[in-house]
Amino acid sequence: MVMRKGFSRRRFSAGLVASPLAMALSGRAGAAWNNVETPPVFQHIDAARIAPLAPRAHTFPTAQVRLDEGPFLQAQRWNAGYIKRIDPDRLLHTFRLTAGLPSAAKPLGGWEDPTCELRGHFTGHYLSACALAWAATGDADTLTRGNRLVSALAECQQALKLDGYLAAFPVSLFDRLAVGAQVWAPFYTYHKIFNGMLDMHELADNAQALAVARGMAQWSDHWTAERGEQDMQAVVLEIEFGGMNDALYRLAAVTGDAHWITVGDRFTKKRVFEPLASRKDQLRGLHMNTHVPQVIGAARRHAMTGDQRFGDVASFFWQTVTTARSYATGGASNNEHWLTEPNHLAREWDSGHDHQECCCSYNMLKLGTHLFARAPDPAIADYYERNLINHRLGTMQPETGLTTYFLSLAPAAWKTWGTEDSTFWCCNGSALEDFSTFNRMIYAHDDTGVWVNLFIASQLDWAEHGVRLRQTTNFPAEAHTRITIEASGPAPWTLRLRMPSWLADGAQVRVNGKLLEALSAPGSYLEIRRRWQAGDRVEMTMPMQTRWEVFPDRPDVGALVHGPVVLAQHLPLGMIPADLMHEHGPMVDKVAAPVAPAALPRDAVVRLVPVSGQPLHFTTEVAGQVVDLRPVNACRERYSVYNRIV
Repeated sequence: MVMRKGFSRRRFSAGLVASPLAMALSGRAGAAWNNVETPPVFQHIDAARIAPLAPRAHTFPTAQVRLDEGPFLQAQRWNAGYIKRIDPDRLLHTFRLTAGLPSAAKPLGGWEDPTCELRGHFTGHYLSACALAWAATGDADTLTRGNRLVSALAECQQALKLDGYLAAFPVSLFDRLAVGAQVWAPFYTYHKIFNGMLDMHELADNAQALAVARGMAQWSDHWTAERGEQDMQAVVLEIEFGGMNDALYRLAAVTGDAHWITVGDRFTKKRVFEPLASRKDQLRGLHMNTHVPQVIGAARRHAMTGDQRFGDVASFFWQTVTTARSYATGGASNNEHWLTEPNHLAREWDSGHDHQECCCSYNMLKLGTHLFARAPDPAIADYYERNLINHRLGTMQPETGLTTYFLSLAPAAWKTWGTEDSTFWCCNGSALEDFSTFNRMIYAHDDTGVWVNLFIASQLDWAEHGVRLRQTTNFPAEAHTRITIEASGPAPWTLRLRMPSWLADGAQVRVNGKLLEALSAPGSYLEIRRRWQAGDRVEMTMPMQTRWEVFPDRPDVGALVHGPVVLAQHLPLGMIPADLMHEHGPMVDKVAAPVAPAALPRDAVVRLVPVSGQPLHFTTEVAGQVVDLRPVNACRERYSVYNRIV
């Protein structure tokens, strides 16, 4: 059921998690919990001390990786343009009014409207985006904007005089949360602001931001301490709360104060973590983006303390979502939820048209980064690449930098866009961060060398080892990349080049023009250890082939995938009313497609004809009809990703 008027989509989602409908969807209700024969894994969470596990891999600080010309840098620039078009005083308007301070700014609309209970969430995302953009590009304007917001929000926090509380809405929303009254996710919004302050401190070296974050944490500590365990589990944590656990663990790491781990542990949603720790997928009926941030917190908790229970939660969750609950594009969910048991994607796909909430994809990429540090598995990088190329690049409007809520997989869908100042959906906010983080997973390192995870035009400065390298590529439009060593210290080190799982026969790697005789298998890393010198180059040719990726429960329905690129049938848009272009998702049942998507023969994979001068664009003929296939990230009209196979 999709609520569009009178009851917000995300408010419906938050309520569904604990509703009888959710219980019925999962088929588990409360009985399963009463039949546990052994003590629950999370029955007791004792006070922890900070005892970090040694990571096996480190991603580089964002400032050490810079993007070069290509689709990712272009998207990063469009995102920065949108950041700079937003007036900070408008973002501050409801904070100032709530704090009793004057504001003459024009109010924002949508989810930042002065009457919306989620107001303030986008300001938190904006803080993070300013910090991330500054770190990723060195753009002083984004730093200035972030610093200005921190200073103004600190004034609001001081004026409120509520033990560190800071929000654009009154504390009475938390009073309603405490008694189980209807309210729209106050901790979700609180987390966005809290996390934004931590980003401004860690990435932009803003000491005032840390002071504000401490105050926010102090208020959270006192508020949650007043609630008993039963009320936290049965009432408070049943309403979406973002990554409050993760942010509090971050604060513990930044300050060295383990007390914040204890506070973060109060946000452990045991009814969800318990089966995950036991490698049981009981996600059916749950709201996806309520829970991915919590699992990111579990991954951080494991890394900070060595508590394996939290590590088990994160690793199994990743495994089941990426292998049994994700579409060909890398995204997951329908109407923001997991609607079926694992490996029943066709049934979920067919249950509505609001597939793949974009917040979820962003948070899955964040989770993958955490897990890669623990175990540098090429499968994580494969997933990351798939999600980044198809889902994330496919959800930004060229030039404007405006973004989508969903990436629908319905037949003859179209992309719907946020607006300049009247939507401010959750996914508009997470996209503002996401499109500032393309630097994050391109490279990683340990003491012995560098992993090349993603084929993105970029420069790496591994200053600690005196190594600089540049990756030159137009991937995936060209199936080739070149790594040039621009500087290297005297010691040998290892270059670990990802051999993607999708590689077709004929892959080649050359070092200084010399062909390597033996390559590692697809889905692994090729390790090249030597004493590198300035001017050395490694060139890799990555043949792609087209294949069907079908639903496990409907082998007659599938997506065409060329290398890592998901191809979609490109269809004419037709006459769609302007207001429907700015809905949460495409209301395909309201406007018939002028051209229906074609059923494709199984041998279409060998019958595609490349379009000259248009990389990754193909045509094929079906019953006299020419079918246009192009990357889903390039589709600007109607499109169909999943095809009936005949």
